Amino acid sequence: MSRDRAKREPAATDVGALPVSTGDDPNRFLNRDLAWLEFNRRVLDMASDGSVPLLERVRFLSIFSNNLDEFFMKRVGTLRRQIEDGSAGPVPDALTPEQQMHSIRSRVQAMGLTQAETFRTHLLPALQERGIQLLAWDELSHSERSETRLWFHANVFPILTPLAVDPGHRFPFISNMSVSLGVMLRRPGESEQLFARVKVPEIPSRLFMLPGTRRFVSLQEIIEHNLDELFPGMEILKVLPFRVTRNAESESDQDDADDLLEAIQRQLRERRFARVVRLEIASGANPRILRFLTEELQIDPEDIYETTGLIDYGALNQIADLDMADLHDPRWSPLTPRCVEENAGDLFAAIRQSDLLVHHPYECFNATVERFIEQAASDPKVLCIKQSLYRTSGDSPFIGSLIRAAEAGKQVAVLVELRARFDEARNILWARKLEDAGVHVAYGVVGLKTHTKTALVVRQEANGIRCYCHIGTGNYNSKTARLYEDYGLFTCNPDITDDLTGLFNYMTGRSRQRDYKKLLVAPVGMKKRFLELIEREITLTRPGHPGRIVAKMNQLEDRGIMDALYRASQAGVHIDLIVRGFCCLRPGVAGLSDHIRVRSVLGRFLEHSRIFWFQGGNEDPLDGDFLISSADWMYRNLQTRVEAATPISLPEHKARLWENLQVCLEDCRQSWHMQQDGAYTRASCRDFAEGDPRSVGVHTRLMKLATERNAGGRQQGGMA
Repeated sequence: MSRDRAKREPAATDVGALPVSTGDDPNRFLNRDLAWLEFNRRVLDMASDGSVPLLERVRFLSIFSNNLDEFFMKRVGTLRRQIEDGSAGPVPDALTPEQQMHSIRSRVQAMGLTQAETFRTHLLPALQERGIQLLAWDELSHSERSETRLWFHANVFPILTPLAVDPGHRFPFISNMSVSLGVMLRRPGESEQLFARVKVPEIPSRLFMLPGTRRFVSLQEIIEHNLDELFPGMEILKVLPFRVTRNAESESDQDDADDLLEAIQRQLRERRFARVVRLEIASGANPRILRFLTEELQIDPEDIYETTGLIDYGALNQIADLDMADLHDPRWSPLTPRCVEENAGDLFAAIRQSDLLVHHPYECFNATVERFIEQAASDPKVLCIKQSLYRTSGDSPFIGSLIRAAEAGKQVAVLVELRARFDEARNILWARKLEDAGVHVAYGVVGLKTHTKTALVVRQEANGIRCYCHIGTGNYNSKTARLYEDYGLFTCNPDITDDLTGLFNYMTGRSRQRDYKKLLVAPVGMKKRFLELIEREITLTRPGHPGRIVAKMNQLEDRGIMDALYRASQAGVHIDLIVRGFCCLRPGVAGLSDHIRVRSVLGRFLEHSRIFWFQGGNEDPLDGDFLISSADWMYRNLQTRVEAATPISLPEHKARLWENLQVCLEDCRQSWHMQQDGAYTRASCRDFAEGDPRSVGVHTRLMKLATERNAGGRQQGGMA
């Protein structure tokens, strides 16, 4: 039976049309979840962008679906619980939970139609022109069907386990994100209809490519048209492909657990059986099968999403991975910084000469960040290594280096954040391997997630102990470092390394340190300092000489920061925000945010770095304050996570950051401009001459600048 739910309120007017006022009116902020959906709409737009290579457009369809899966797992379950409890969210919002769910559903349904239409009318014909086809079973020739059946029998049939549902067989467990076939059948000569479920196995090849061709047929389609082999002697009446999404939000409080590791393992077990928050079905569903699923999964009609396209767009990655260079972005091989080359790869020697600022994926991650820990592990003069790990790759080279360091007798301390969403199981595995090797493993500060990306190396040198460190904006993940845009600072500046020593003591021990000389550390002082810097721009603003702020981040949601930015705008401060994901601030509202502009940049690399610049009354922008950080301007980053921001002091490094910000602000190829109602308009290049740097795209322009900067340096192999 469906769960009883609170009486639903009528939907509010769309949030974008609500009146905006100042003060404590929640209308001055956009709803976070709807703003996130607008971000994913921009991702979907990339799939229909003719300037994007064809196979990358196919991949954007998959990315859009993957993003939406995470959204339902992380956000919708919480809203459902609020509706059932009759409670509101943690902060005042212009929309009730019921109104939010109504808006979410209508937007997701509309985008689902757009996704299916984009695939059907834009991508499939374009793929076919290049000899790439995704075929239905009835489009295969007789010989192709025979060949497909041979593959099916050899690679799939032994895995399949049809599960009947009747008085002697309970309804089977449906795993999260799995694709299944609901089958209605009966025995010959009988009228009773029986239900069975067949799970489409989660094997790497979710599409079968006919040998010697680029013609594909989906695994789901193959199974669906060979069900008679699973149910011999039975009459198959109806088949319904479906997919479930389960809630990933835990109601238990991990921070009160006596053993965090045990609590996370328990949460992972609970997540497997969490409530269903979405049921995706193929269009034209058989009412009897759908009613059966609705009752057994205990969902309501508003949890059901019908699609006219694919049930599993993730399978398209197999097509997107085809080795057809002209249908992909041009290959890019990250560059090794010249100073590293000049020191024959000796990171410590390079850092002693000068601070080193690296920009990934334009500059090589494995020749810098990986090399830093690898060299520390093998250097006999290194006494101690400390590192924080939030998300790392499945075959992380950092783990091996840290284990070798411990086995060589060095003191190694690692902060492993067990609560990194969807990476918990991997992090538990790494934590155990590190502990087994004698590494001191800590799981973080009670009540806080550890999100900072920091590493500290202590080395014995001729004049005594010297500390070296890396502070980054992105994870210690060798795979995503080739796809995510991030900055990292290497330094042996004692003011910063002393701060980082104190920060590691805070993360691994019981230090209560709150004061730092250089670093901005959350939650103890980062937000306070950012508010002070915004207030300083207000104070320094005078007629004809406005203050200015430029900030780049993933998302903006902290209400204290947003209100400070509103006050700055009202005082005349000019503010440019480059926010890739969701932004809850309304730009361009008369009397509130006239001087605030917001843009989003999307493209071949995921814009992930956080850069903050405050003019500070200086004429030359390079005399202003620059910081890079692991933290977005979100409540969770500033108040409930351990984060670090470091100032950038060298003029040449400031110039690089300023150059990056200007490239983003000038771009007309990969940018969207945010409107006060939360909608976005795509930037246009029609007013720029062909070849104008502003029209080539942020990432193409930065690759060119990186090549010029590192002229003579060695490029690493492989494609970013």
